[in-house]
Amino acid sequence: MAGASRTHDDGPDDRAADLAADTSPVRHRARGLLMALALVILVVDQVSKQLVLGRLEEGGYQPLLGDLLGLSLVFNPGAAFSFAEGSTWIFTIAAVVVTVVILVLARRLGSRSWALVLGGLLGGNLGNLVDRLFREPGFGVGHVVDFINYAGFFVGNIADIAIVVCAIGIALLSFRGVPVSGRPANAPEQPGQDVGRDEADVATHDASEDASPAPSEDDSQDASTHRDGDRDD
Repeated sequence: MAGASRTHDDGPDDRAADLAADTSPVRHRARGLLMALALVILVVDQVSKQLVLGRLEEGGYQPLLGDLLGLSLVFNPGAAFSFAEGSTWIFTIAAVVVTVVILVLARRLGSRSWALVLGGLLGGNLGNLVDRLFREPGFGVGHVVDFINYAGFFVGNIADIAIVVCAIGIALLSFRGVPVSGRPANAPEQPGQDVGRDEADVATHDASEDASPAPSEDDSQDASTHRDGDRDD
């Protein structure tokens, strides 16, 4: 019912305000940060894979920190860190869906923290999606190039690291209640308003709701004097 009422009340002024907020400089900067970070991670991931393909042989091991960390070339048809092999099409479709969801969220993005985690997630997701689309054995079922060997437990790549780190970041931001828009819940957004202060805005908004001004001693004395005067009258 509340949603229907809001839709009914929305008029030209509300739509104009939404459009102005959507094109505000703050949101432009947040989206630019998201896209820039995604591009950096995508490029680093693909360049690192090409370097490994030219220097390592499949199945070999080149130690970096003894047996704890090393380089091993693996062609992975599964998910991050070689999990769920044999389900390439499922993960290809899932990666496309994740990309679309992030791009939709970017429309109301006004938080620098969310821009960082979503940009990192988008870059990592695209890094592995490129492999699935364009590497052997074929379109949509390509094998992801993994090369970072973690003590023999699993093998991953730069994109996997970005995905895992940013997934943790998303969980933390959600737990702390930081909105994607970068402003406290129920706070009206003004066109051009700096909504990118994230945690500080949320903390300030919560503090302002909890805090109530205490009456001063002079105010108490004035109120007492006023009551005495009323009784005398």
